[in-house]
Formats: sequence, C-alpha cells, structure tokens
Amino acid sequence: MFIELLRKRRSIRQFEDKPVSSEHCDILIEAALRSPSSRGFNPWQFVVVKDKNRIAQLSEAKSHGSTFLKNAPLAIVVCADTSKSDVWIEDASIAAIIIHLAAADLGLGSCWAQMRLRTRDDGSSASDYISNILDLPEHIQVEAIIGIGHPADEMDGHGKNTLLYDQVSYEKFGQRS
Repeated sequence: MFIELLRKRRSIRQFEDKPVSSEHCDILIEAALRSPSSRGFNPWQFVVVKDKNRIAQLSEAKSHGSTFLKNAPLAIVVCADTSKSDVWIEDASIAAIIIHLAAADLGLGSCWAQMRLRTRDDGSSASDYISNILDLPEHIQVEAIIGIGHPADEMDGHGKNTLLYDQVSYEKFGQRS
C-alpha cells in the first residue's frame, strides 16, 4: 500500500560507500519522467550525476543544507525549462517527490537540497553556481538536487503522533472537525 511507503520514508543524509545500480537509476529516471505536470507541458529536466568530484562540487552549492550530498553516490539535479511553463516550480517539485518515493520503494535513501532562491557563502546564487558546473542554458533553472544512495543506518518513519493534525481544517479554515 502506498500509505505504508509514506509511513516508512525518511530523509536520509548518510549513505553507504556503494553505488546505486544502473537498473535502480533507470527506474528513478522513469519514475521522474512519469511525473504529472500542469497541462502536460513537462518542463522538467533532470541531470543525473554519478561522478564523485562533480557531486562534491554540487555539495558546496549553498551555505547550509547541501553538504550531505558529498557522500551520496548519486545526485539527480531537478531543473526545468522556464520557457515551457509558468508553473515550472510546481512541476519540478512534483517530480522531485516522485523521485524520493521511487527511491524509498527501491530501498534507497534520499534527501532533497532545495536550491531555487538560495545563496552561497559569498552571497552568489546557488542556482548560478550549479548552472556553471552542469553547463545549463539560461532558460533551464535549478529547483533542487536529490542525493540518493543506500542508507548508512536504518531509520524508522515518523510516528503518527508527530503529524501536524492541528494544521488541517474541515469545510472552513480553522474548523477542526
């Protein structure tokens, strides 16, 4: 059941020193390409990175929250063609969560490093930094990088008691039941 996958999924930032198989990589890409998109415009673009040196460069893309990528054996950079759709951010975000869930379904761990509108230590744009590393054309914008690998540790999913049910309204905002 899909809910069981959601119940066990966690963001994983520590990975074993073991590559992700080509078969698993192919499945992750197929899953991403099956992502829904507004009006079927499919603006997303994916850059699959396996080279350790390039992944290490990507891990330095922003001031906080990307260093975990350095030890990931696989990174998928989720981008979008901004000329194709005015909702490219949403479409790329949907694709990113599909990649996360596919990774969990394969027994892999993953974590998202959001890049859009983030800066580096020197104040420059994280997206521009990544664009230079990956030779992205100007109309292709970076949404996020997903680090993927075999989890170094087993982690339980978040307990139901940690869910924020107080953020759910019924019929009208603020109505709790």
